[in-house]
Amino acid sequence: MQWTVVIPVKPAAIGKSRLGLGAEVARAIALDTVAAAVSCSAVARVIVVTADAAFRPPGAELLIEAAPSGIDAAVASGAELAGIGAARAALLGDLPSLLPEELAAALAAAHSMMLEHPRTFVSDHEGTGTTLVTAAPGVELLTAFGGASAAKHRALGLVELDLPVDSSVRFDVDTREQLEAAIRRNAGSATSAGRG
Repeated sequence: MQWTVVIPVKPAAIGKSRLGLGAEVARAIALDTVAAAVSCSAVARVIVVTADAAFRPPGAELLIEAAPSGIDAAVASGAELAGIGAARAALLGDLPSLLPEELAAALAAAHSMMLEHPRTFVSDHEGTGTTLVTAAPGVELLTAFGGASAAKHRALGLVELDLPVDSSVRFDVDTREQLEAAIRRNAGSATSAGRG
């Protein structure tokens, strides 16, 4: 099965502000995330939703927002563009060490559960957040990103995918320590070059 992946990306000036490393680092993290999705064998289409007009990731379609609408609203806009007939996934744009083959494995796991569980999610490495949400064709892509999003997605009836604890799909970046860990884990070239 081929997937459409929607990636919401905050404007670089406000994205990853907790890192304190500037807009270019935030943009680099998003670039590497998008590049991994574009390179994934299970992904036919990548839609980036952003209000950052300067963000131009190769290989992805851009849906430019007039102003930042929030992650869930951005995902909803991208999912609408994808069409409900497609298998869709929402992927956060802060996974700089994401490996295409591990994203493919996560999507394959979602596909294998699709008949019984049409909506799934992947929790982050801390177990409280969410990095990936999926929906089968014909089913609305529901997301509840933000604080304690893993619990929110469970409450919405999504089923958690049982991925390895060291899957790169789990390793988002919100702090400098997580950024350095991502670089040690094999972050993409943009992040490694621009980490400041």
